[in-house]
Amino acid sequence: MNMIAFDLGASSGKIYLGSFKDNMLNLKEIYRFQNSCIQMNGYLYWDIISIYANLEKGIRSCIQESSEPVVSMGLDTFSNDYGLVSKSGELLSCVHCYRDKRTQTHRQEIDRILSARERHFLTGNQIAPCNTLMHLAAMRLEDSGFMLDYADKLLFIPDLLTYFLTGCQISEYTIASVSEMFDFKTGSFHPRILDAYHIPDRLLPTVTMPGTVVGNLSNALCEEWNTDPFPVITVCEHDTASAFVSAPCEESSVIISSGTWSLVGIEMDGPVINETTCRYNLANEGGVPGRHRLMKSVMGLWILQEVQAYYNAIGMDISIPEMVQKAEAAKPYQYLIDPDDPIFFTPGNMPLHICKKCELLYNSAPSGVGELVRCVLESLAFKYRWAIEALKEATGMSLCDIHIVGGGSNNRLLNQLTADICHRTVYAGPENAAAMGNVIVQLIAHGQIKSIEEGRSLVKETCPAVVFYPREAEAEACEEQYKKFVELISK
Repeated sequence: MNMIAFDLGASSGKIYLGSFKDNMLNLKEIYRFQNSCIQMNGYLYWDIISIYANLEKGIRSCIQESSEPVVSMGLDTFSNDYGLVSKSGELLSCVHCYRDKRTQTHRQEIDRILSARERHFLTGNQIAPCNTLMHLAAMRLEDSGFMLDYADKLLFIPDLLTYFLTGCQISEYTIASVSEMFDFKTGSFHPRILDAYHIPDRLLPTVTMPGTVVGNLSNALCEEWNTDPFPVITVCEHDTASAFVSAPCEESSVIISSGTWSLVGIEMDGPVINETTCRYNLANEGGVPGRHRLMKSVMGLWILQEVQAYYNAIGMDISIPEMVQKAEAAKPYQYLIDPDDPIFFTPGNMPLHICKKCELLYNSAPSGVGELVRCVLESLAFKYRWAIEALKEATGMSLCDIHIVGGGSNNRLLNQLTADICHRTVYAGPENAAAMGNVIVQLIAHGQIKSIEEGRSLVKETCPAVVFYPREAEAEACEEQYKKFVELISK
């Protein structure tokens, strides 16, 4: 049987054709397109029209490529962003990017309505400027709040794209759970949050669990593509949740979904909300039933992507692998930064931001690409260890190895630094983890496999992990530098 998996990230969109035959899982990338936020008049937006047009092209290509009828498709994307739809089904406005400055502008006013602490204990979510709630609250505090009163429905990006394909409107659980508006106790949106920020509850469709058939492709699209109707299934629509599904790990493993963001987390039976999760700003996030996630969001390879974008913009074309190669030759532990410093959150001249921060901390700055990239990668690995220590403290669990999945699992230097600095064996891969998880949930929905464990066994056979062991020779230096890093970020 053949299935389509759409995986939209902050830097690219990928459409895969997944096949399951003779108890073997195969995933083939059929179509890819570039994706990035667009700055216009001081605001950041996604080109949702272009995203949808590319989605259509990808689906058509998969139908043409498939040797047998496609039986279903699933969509997963980054979280928090949404479109507002009228009663007639029209998209009412541009789709803002989660990095848009409007939430930072109104942060103090938003916190005065309900404190960050109160919101964390109500929702279990991290408090972050990217959260859906922050953007809706900012709309109320600006002159665009009227749109919330006029709109009929708010649809998160994967639900919006599903609506364009099927005409059906839902809020998928994993992506709703990270909006800072969700109540894990009731499994629905939290009335206290909605009332406080004047968000009409009619905007939010019924929460739907992963593995649910939403509806078939519209008749118009089936006719245009000369295909029989097939259903769209709610997979774990939050791409991090999908990536975690495919991580071939054991209990008590740490999973890092490494890409534009680095999401450092563990799987739990249910939410963990306490003083420690509040202090460390940890996030409770929904997953496949029985696989709740407790997470720490780290800025991730976004910083590296922005460094590359700056160099390319000034005519110094350089790839990420070339940057990492230069970092390997640079002297270790010269400069460390906190990757989650707000200065690194928005697009801009990232090398300048890093150098300014280092000047402030060290009275000197990285010289050249190698030192700059080494600074970023070492800092990320130290922040991973800090996040793991926070997860241990919040849960009392004894955490063992680390599984790195997603595009960042190809970064061998970061993988080795993570093993050395965290004193844990690192298993890297699969690279296309979100798409793998997407297909696994579709297979479970079709009754082809019985469980996530069975799906992970398929991933192990399909994509054997690359293993990185902590080097004993690095242990003393790593320990000394970690103490310096903790002191640095505590300031």
